Amino acid sequence: MILRRYMMREVATHTALVLGFLVVLMLGGRLIRYFGIAAEGGLDVSLLFTIIGYNLPYFLELILPLAFFIALMLVFGRLYVDNEMAVINGSGISRGRLARLMIPLILVLFVAEAGLSVFGKPWGVRESENIWQQQALSSAFDLIRPNEFINSGNYHLYVGSLSEDRKELQDVVLIQTPDVEDDAKSRNSDQDVTASSSPRPVSKDTIILAKRAMQVNTDPTSGITQLDLYQGRRYEIGADSLKYNQVGFERYRISLSESPKDTVTKDNIETQKIIPLWRAATAKTNSPATPAIQAARAEIGYRFTLPWLMIIAPMLAVPLAQVRPRQGRWLRLFPAILLYVSCALAVISLKNAVSKGNVSVWANAWVVIGFMAFALYLNWASRLHHRVKFRKGVQALPPSAAGGDSHVK
Repeated sequence: MILRRYMMREVATHTALVLGFLVVLMLGGRLIRYFGIAAEGGLDVSLLFTIIGYNLPYFLELILPLAFFIALMLVFGRLYVDNEMAVINGSGISRGRLARLMIPLILVLFVAEAGLSVFGKPWGVRESENIWQQQALSSAFDLIRPNEFINSGNYHLYVGSLSEDRKELQDVVLIQTPDVEDDAKSRNSDQDVTASSSPRPVSKDTIILAKRAMQVNTDPTSGITQLDLYQGRRYEIGADSLKYNQVGFERYRISLSESPKDTVTKDNIETQKIIPLWRAATAKTNSPATPAIQAARAEIGYRFTLPWLMIIAPMLAVPLAQVRPRQGRWLRLFPAILLYVSCALAVISLKNAVSKGNVSVWANAWVVIGFMAFALYLNWASRLHHRVKFRKGVQALPPSAAGGDSHVK
C-alpha cells in the first residue's frame, strides 16, 4: 500500500504538471489569434475566455494521454537513475507488478479520457460554434452601410438608411438564396428519378421588401438571431419557371442564423452527441454509404479509440523508461515520445481514411491491438532473449557438462 500510494502520487503529480505546461503551450497560439480577431472587432472581448473554455476539452482530448505517458517516463526513469528500481526488484517486486499497482489511477484517467472524447469535446465545439455564429452576425450588422449590399451566409441584405444605434433599418431588401446542399439534392433527385407522378420540389429564391426592420433580442447562447420586418412583401421566384408567389405582410420574422441542426452531416460531425451519431453510423441502407454515414462511422471509431491510449501508455512506458545507471533518463524520453505520438497520429489518420471510405472502421481496433502486441513484446523481449541464449548455451555444452553421466577414475 505504501508503494502504491507513492507511485500513484508521483505519477498523478507529474501528469498534472506536464498537462498544465502543454495546455498553456497549446492555448498560447490560439489565444494570440483570438486577441487579433478581437482587436479587429470580429469578437467581443468579454467572450474571449468563454471561447477558450469551450475549446479546452478539444485540446485535453489529445494532450491528456500524452501528458500521462510523459509522466510515466519521468517517474520510471528516475527510479532507474536513482537505483530505486534495483531496490524494488531486490524486494521481489518486478516492474510489471509495479505498473499494475497503478491500475486505479489508470482506470480513472481512462474514464476521464472517455468522457472528454464522447461527451466533453462535442459539447465544447457545439457551444463554441454557437458563439462564433452570433459574433459573425453581429459583425455583419456592424458592417451595414446605407445603399450597399452585405452578405451573411445565404442572405443578401440591402438597407436604404439606419438609425443611430444601428438597430433599426429603413427600406430593407433581403434576398435569400437556396443552400448549395438543397440544390445538389434537387439535382440528384432529378437525375435518379426517371418517372414520377408527384412534382419535384423546386429550390426558389426569396426576395423580401420591407419599409423597416429591427433585430429581435434573443438569448446569445441559443445561436439564433432573428429579424422583424414591417410593412412589406415577400416574393418566391424559381429559376426554371415564369411564375412567382407574392405575399404581403404587416410583420414578418426571419432567422438569419439557425442553431445547429440535429441532422448528422459531414460538416457538423464533431458537434453531434453520441446517440444521434451512433444512429447515423449504424443506419442500414441498400445503397453505398453516403459521406455523412462514413463520417459518422469515422467519428465513432475515433471517439472510442482514444481512451485506449491510456492503456497503451503504461504498457509502452514501463520498458522504454529502463536506462542503465550511467545513462540519463532524457536519453530514452524523446524517442519514446515519438513512438507514442506515432500511435496517436495513426488513430487520427485512420479517422480521415474511414471518412473517405478507404478502410473499415474496424481498422481502429486493429491499430490498438497492434500497438498492445508491440508493447507486450517490449516487456517480454529481454526474457525471451535470455531464454533463447540459455538454451543455445546448454545445447553447445558437451554432454558431461550439460548434466550427463560422468565417470571419475
